[in-house]
Amino acid sequence: MTLQNKQAKMHQNKNQNKNKQHVPVLLNAVLQFLDPQVGESYLDLTAGYGGHASAILDRVGSLTKAVLVDRDQNAVNVLKEMYTGGTVEIRQKDFLSVSRELVAKGRKFDLILADLGTSSPHLNEGHRGFAIKADGPLDMRMDQSQELTAEAIVNNYSETELTDLLRQYGEDPKAATIAHAIVASRPLARTSELATVVASAWPGYHRIHPATRTFQALRIAVNDELNLLQQSLPLWFELLEPGGRIAIISFHSLEDRLVKQALQEVAGERYDAELRLLTKHPVTASPSELAHNPRARSAKLRAAVKIKKKGNSNAYPGKKQLPRLQDSRSRGLT
Repeated sequence: MTLQNKQAKMHQNKNQNKNKQHVPVLLNAVLQFLDPQVGESYLDLTAGYGGHASAILDRVGSLTKAVLVDRDQNAVNVLKEMYTGGTVEIRQKDFLSVSRELVAKGRKFDLILADLGTSSPHLNEGHRGFAIKADGPLDMRMDQSQELTAEAIVNNYSETELTDLLRQYGEDPKAATIAHAIVASRPLARTSELATVVASAWPGYHRIHPATRTFQALRIAVNDELNLLQQSLPLWFELLEPGGRIAIISFHSLEDRLVKQALQEVAGERYDAELRLLTKHPVTASPSELAHNPRARSAKLRAAVKIKKKGNSNAYPGKKQLPRLQDSRSRGLT
């Protein structure tokens, strides 16, 4: 084991309890398709609490070639504790801003990962406002320095604007009914209050909380998630080295649709294709992963490799061939 490998392992072991609340989804699938090799460069655009990053950096060894990005100050604080001494470049910004900066500097990476999900600490703890079942303020900001909060939207948007938001970002069939109930119940300041109001529009038993779509819609709106993703995807493809691999994990159909369309625009069996798909269909969690991490139930992973324009376009450094195409039925990734 090289010195850099030992250093990465040391940081991982030292801090393994700091992010124990967050279990990285589809980790084995990420490792399969990114296939990290010693010495490769790595860009994690949503590093969170370092679940995926620690596993990947343990394989590549070279901490100085890694850039870890997250909007959340709490996550960045944990990452800085995990990787002390400045060996890893850690950036607290949204991934679009960082992507633009890296492109402008001409940076390239062998491995790029974007896990678009909300981290478990956010979902399990009420004080950030993401959790439905844990009471807290209606916040939902990934970047706590920004002004717009879920409370501002809930209490200031018109009924029509709320309806459109819930329909567009939550794909909720009862968007109009929920919007009417929200307006009639103002002011709302707590997540528990909002969850109760939304549940009143969906009487009866539900396996998934009826406010899930509403909370999703508000979170997307507060953090401008879809707009940032749409603008970022072409930049991520540009940031890939020839032979570099990218994996993107989405958690709802709106995100997955954007990822699928962006990949289709630059990949395929045509002469001008920039990428080659590694996943024919999105890869989903295996039953065994779902048993210990139910949060993975909606996760979908798509992956691609940047084609080398010269030489063998089906190979990348250090490997004889690419991982086989996988689809959503290939669930043995545990």
